[in-house]
Amino acid sequence: MRCLIVTPEKTILDMEASFVVLPLYDGEFGVLPNHLPVVARIGAGDIRIHDQNHQDAEPVCYYLEGGFVEILDNNIIVMSLFAMPVKDLDMKIAESQLQKVIERPFHTPELAKIREEQLYTRRARLKIAKKYHPNPN
Repeated sequence: MRCLIVTPEKTILDMEASFVVLPLYDGEFGVLPNHLPVVARIGAGDIRIHDQNHQDAEPVCYYLEGGFVEILDNNIIVMSLFAMPVKDLDMKIAESQLQKVIERPFHTPELAKIREEQLYTRRARLKIAKKYHPNPN
């Protein structure tokens, strides 16, 4: 099946996959070939794509923040607001970004809502950074 990841800026990935694990807003979701059609909301977390042509290889992993996925006719189309390879995540930067959000004042309901959304994504980014880089240098 084909897995495509796109952001507003560019196409990030286009590959054949044997299995994909998606970070939906309410939990992980696994997809095998011939899956029923689905449209779902992407959360913040890691997508793991198992290469159809290299079954024994480690999965290709990206960090995603928000968007939607459409699964239809053996095509997985991920439209995400933000995507980056997990190898590029830096734990110190993720910790710093989370701390800045924690310290940011919020004096209105609108700012509180924005802050909560940012806390969700920054905590997820830090969690994934720790998952893939448990011993930073």
